[in-house]
Amino acid sequence: MNYQVDEKGYYGEFGGAYVPEILYATVRNLQEQYRGIVESQEFKQEYHALLKDYVGRPSPLYFARRMSEKYGCQLYLKREDLNHTGAHKINNTIGQILLAKKMGKTRIIAETGAGQHGVATATVCALMGMQCEVFMGATDVERQHTNVERMKMLGAQVHPVRTGNMTLSDACSEAIRDWCCHPADTFYIVGSTMGPHPYPDLVARMQSVISEEIKWQLEEKIGRDYPDYLMACIGGGSNAAGTIYHYMDDERVKIVLAEAGGHGWDTDYTAATIHRGTTGILHGAKMLVMQDNDGQIQEAFTISAGLDYPGVGPMHCNMARQGRTQVLSINDDEAIRGGYELTRMEGIIPAIESAHAIAALAKVPFKKDDVVVLTVSGRGDKDVETYLKNKQLAGDYGNF
Repeated sequence: MNYQVDEKGYYGEFGGAYVPEILYATVRNLQEQYRGIVESQEFKQEYHALLKDYVGRPSPLYFARRMSEKYGCQLYLKREDLNHTGAHKINNTIGQILLAKKMGKTRIIAETGAGQHGVATATVCALMGMQCEVFMGATDVERQHTNVERMKMLGAQVHPVRTGNMTLSDACSEAIRDWCCHPADTFYIVGSTMGPHPYPDLVARMQSVISEEIKWQLEEKIGRDYPDYLMACIGGGSNAAGTIYHYMDDERVKIVLAEAGGHGWDTDYTAATIHRGTTGILHGAKMLVMQDNDGQIQEAFTISAGLDYPGVGPMHCNMARQGRTQVLSINDDEAIRGGYELTRMEGIIPAIESAHAIAALAKVPFKKDDVVVLTVSGRGDKDVETYLKNKQLAGDYGNF
């Protein structure tokens, strides 16, 4: 099967562009221009030069010896945490800021949850000398205070959003409201594979550098360019999309994604959208959404600010619906243990988002020769306080 977007902006039944009338011309203009720009040689040269010299790519593919022994497989970690700004988000913002400039936009807006996309957007706006405004739920402003200060240092204006449960979904809604007020000069840098077409495809393309590198890095290390398993955490789905992009149609590769279970996917305190969601429309696209019987959006809950979203990108909805991906629900306590485990066994402190993928290792029955590539989407500096507050959940790893 082909899991890529079709000419109408759909992945199977999911996707599309459901936008207010005032944004119709803006979104249509982006749909008509983005592929021609991002597929041009001029764009590719500028984009890859910045990835190499500014972001620091390629990110390493690291063989995790001790974790491999524990889980009975050959585990390689794709180190997106080592990128400039500390996460995969910069891959996307570099590409979108170049696209915005080529389309003549002068003002940038963005939403953010954990703050990593906000920091990455503020970073590229400083680099390009463009006005930047970031919308962030007030709850996330409090729990990701360091990233808020980083954004401000970089010259961005941060708007705390105090509607709903004051997290990522509410920040997205507020960013779209702002976009409606300034459609002519503003470019909305969406941080994940969500939003109206063409954003899910655009973000996946910008993040596909991850799997592009995995292919040649594996060839160098093991003599073949594909793993047996690919693993990543998933919220909106950008790092997961980048990890799997060049392997979506390769049935030799099993894909395992970890979403945020919160207190459990079968409780009212969860962000496990693929487990709990039903088809609906959120933030401009048809996707799986956590909603009640009246179609009202239910609040997501997880310890991880970056996975705290009641929907998931349409590409991932389609792949899960078609059975191409296995999606595991990882609870808060499992994620905390996973983060401490990687820290103690490999000396890598992962973002709590990434720790969900680490925790999923225990739920997959690997064989000794299985080659597993797991993307560490971000570093855990931003989450140290959360780790410390919840160290009792880490079991033996939290005894210090």
